[in-house]
Amino acid sequence: MTRIFSGVKPTGHLTLGNYLGAMRQWAEVDQHRADALFCVVDLHALTVDHDPARVRRLSRQAATLLLAVGLNPELCTLFVQSHVDEHARLAYLMECTASDGEMRRMIQYKEKAAREQARGGSVRLSLLTYPALMAADILAYGTDEVPVGEDQAQHLELTRDLAVRFNQRYGTTFVVPKVTLPAVAARVMDLQEPTMKMGKSHVRTAGIVYLLDEPEAVRRKVSRAVTDAGRDVVHDRAERPGVANLLDVLAACTGGDPEALAGDYSSYGALKKDAAEAVVEMLRPVRERHAGLAADPGYVDKVLRAGAERARGMARPRVDAAYQAVGLMPVG
Repeated sequence: MTRIFSGVKPTGHLTLGNYLGAMRQWAEVDQHRADALFCVVDLHALTVDHDPARVRRLSRQAATLLLAVGLNPELCTLFVQSHVDEHARLAYLMECTASDGEMRRMIQYKEKAAREQARGGSVRLSLLTYPALMAADILAYGTDEVPVGEDQAQHLELTRDLAVRFNQRYGTTFVVPKVTLPAVAARVMDLQEPTMKMGKSHVRTAGIVYLLDEPEAVRRKVSRAVTDAGRDVVHDRAERPGVANLLDVLAACTGGDPEALAGDYSSYGALKKDAAEAVVEMLRPVRERHAGLAADPGYVDKVLRAGAERARGMARPRVDAAYQAVGLMPVG
């Protein structure tokens, strides 16, 4: 079977954008069609200033939500990145394969470093080398496909380059993965800033619907969503991004077509009301399953232990082979 790898970073509470853009695809499609690994990439949360207790709490919440949205540990491998040492072991070899220039050309590094400097903070070295760890996450498992959003495509191209370079220098060791942009993933923008993606790490949260928001909170956020000048309800992302975003959300929740749905509405108020109720109903079973799983932390721990053991068994032979390929002595 095709092997795929995807991860979620515990830097904030997971959002409607995370669910419609990736997690629903993982649960409904990917775990059924492939040998799929899904990982809470907690080491990546350490690249910026963080609260240790919050990282632990969000890591557990992310793992629990992945189960709540429908990931089945009988069908896929679910685990936490830091529970599998091979990620950190291979990351160093990827740092030894990459160049300083390649790291500094990463757009996300430039943007995040600029934000850190603007607020007077120091830029951690790990923020620069983060793509090497991401490459290790993927290459350790012989991953064939990595379904990612466009914002991660540059990192995936670097991963491909590092795999090719390593194989050429030291002998064929890694599968060169394909970058796949999920065709069915929904595009969800911030309800208050509809030209920006709905992100879990944004400082301002009024436009972000979180998966664990209470129904009234969802309704309030959607009812206050920014719309556009004019009265007509049309789907035009360039000229009417606020209305288009609401139509995209409603379509993703109901299985409809956003352009066709636009013809059903003569007012923004009616569109907001229906979009809010569609989101509430879609998230209701997720919230209910999360509550049940959160009440049984022992089960979640058991799933994560089993997932880490399975992941370790997949990764260790390839990472050991990479260590030997670069000239390091085997153990014992």
